[in-house]
Amino acid sequence: MTTTRSLMMDEGDIRRALTRIAHEILERNRGAHYLALVGIRTRGVPLAERLAALLGEIEGAEVPVGVLDITPFRDDLPETERRGARVSGGSRIDFSIESQQVVLVDEVLFTGRTIRAAMDALIAFGRPRRIQLAVLVDRGHREVPIRPDFVGKNIPTAANERVAVCLHEVDGEEGVYVEKPSA
Repeated sequence: MTTTRSLMMDEGDIRRALTRIAHEILERNRGAHYLALVGIRTRGVPLAERLAALLGEIEGAEVPVGVLDITPFRDDLPETERRGARVSGGSRIDFSIESQQVVLVDEVLFTGRTIRAAMDALIAFGRPRRIQLAVLVDRGHREVPIRPDFVGKNIPTAANERVAVCLHEVDGEEGVYVEKPSA
């Protein structure tokens, strides 16, 4: 089966969306005090790092960034894969999240199951004051009651379509694409 790929956001669109999200995060949290970002592996991590850099430029404060591997907390993987991920320990949060306002960062929000697993994984590190969610793309189709606090772009999709986010840090290119199966 072949797919057609349509560009929905280019590099400039992504940069502008992240800048807007950074301003919204600061506004909602009244600055960067007690603020931390946690990127969900894989593409949520570079997005969180970019947001932290923008927050630093705007507010003049360093915002810590953590890395969250949700594999051990997913409900759609066999236990053997989850157990192996627990041993590998792909998360890295080198700061206390106790009483912090933590913004989880991911590239695409779809069913909400990834975010549900991310909240479980985050709580294993402590109890933040508040958990907020920033996503580059919200494509709809929730299976659990999860709603983002900060959205770069809403891109309605059909269930059989795929949203592909490409970032220089991971993919060597930059863009958001909707991939549609073609007959």
